[in-house]
Amino acid sequence: MTEATATTRPVGDRVLLMGTCLCDAFYDDVARATVEVLEHLGVTIEFPPDQTCCGQPAFNSGDWQASRKVARHCASVFAGDLPIIVPSGSCAAMNSHGNTLQFEDQPDDPAIRSFAARTWELIDFIHHGLGIKTWPGAFAEPTRLAFHRSCHSRGTATGAAARTLLGSIRNATVIPFGQSEQCCGFGGTFSVTFPHISGRMGSLKLDHILEIDPDLLVGVDMSCLMHLSGLAQVQGRPLKPLHVVQVLRDTLGG
Repeated sequence: MTEATATTRPVGDRVLLMGTCLCDAFYDDVARATVEVLEHLGVTIEFPPDQTCCGQPAFNSGDWQASRKVARHCASVFAGDLPIIVPSGSCAAMNSHGNTLQFEDQPDDPAIRSFAARTWELIDFIHHGLGIKTWPGAFAEPTRLAFHRSCHSRGTATGAAARTLLGSIRNATVIPFGQSEQCCGFGGTFSVTFPHISGRMGSLKLDHILEIDPDLLVGVDMSCLMHLSGLAQVQGRPLKPLHVVQVLRDTLGG
């Protein structure tokens, strides 16, 4: 079942899906699209019902005692040897990077490292894990996409994978925009602690995105999309956000 790849992370036709808090609370269609796209690719999905948050809010706030408790629960719920698929760059980064930091000197480090080593961000898994290099979908008419690469996907293969798949869709054009590497300003608890700075950062990002007049704002992090689309709505500047997997799902009918 497991195929040899350039990565040490497991790959196969059975996976565990981590739905994330944002899917649960705001973006249930992203979870639905994830299931539909993976099943279209022949992947069988298991969804552990006892899963909870990845622990990132507590981790980012410095409460590692609380975040370790959440991480230990996740490692138990997702125990085994199957790939863990996460439709969120930030949650995937928390699993694979944040946890390795906060458990360096902990006795249950091996279980956490197994949990971290099996985590894939969804689009990275589709492109590099399953080897899907082009997407057999199409928009009904020419569509301009602004792709936002979130901070947590920097240094990973996710951004390139998303741009490659999006660019292969018929009638889709990924349009570059200014200061594309800048943070959107959300930063999870940062947006609560420093709301004015967060809002100004988001508005600046929004200025650059809207300069290219995109039909869709596309990203791999629902938190970024929620922040930017919320600012756009409050400011009366129309912007339609979609997760990359929603675009993949929706264009299959084309």
